[in-house]
Amino acid sequence: MPAADDLFRPTSDAASAQPAPEPRQRRVRAVADDAEPAGPRKPSGRVRHDEKMTVYVTSDELLDIEHARLTLRREHGLAVDRGRLVREALALVLADLEAQGADSALVQRLLDE
Repeated sequence: MPAADDLFRPTSDAASAQPAPEPRQRRVRAVADDAEPAGPRKPSGRVRHDEKMTVYVTSDELLDIEHARLTLRREHGLAVDRGRLVREALALVLADLEAQGADSALVQRLLDE
C-alpha cells in the first residue's frame, strides 16, 4: 500500500529536479520474548496510538457503548471517547483472561455461544 508521501507527491517539472526525500524509518520498540509485564495489564490511555484496528459492531452494541460513555460522563464526571472506553474494557478483559485463564469471563462467554 503506498504511503501518503507517495500519493501526495509533487508532480510538476520543477519539483522533479529536487532530490527525493529519504524514506522515513518506522520506529520499532524491541521487547524481550521472556519479559513479564510488571503488575496488571493497563490500557494505554490518552497517548498517540501507532496501530489501528477496525471492529464492526451492531447498532445496538454501538448504542450500548454510547450509553456507557454518557453514563461515565453524567454520573462519574469522566469525559472519555469511545476509543478510550473500548481500550479500557479490552484491558480489563485481557487482564482477567491472564489471571483466571479458563475461568475468565471471556472464556466462559465464548464457550456459552
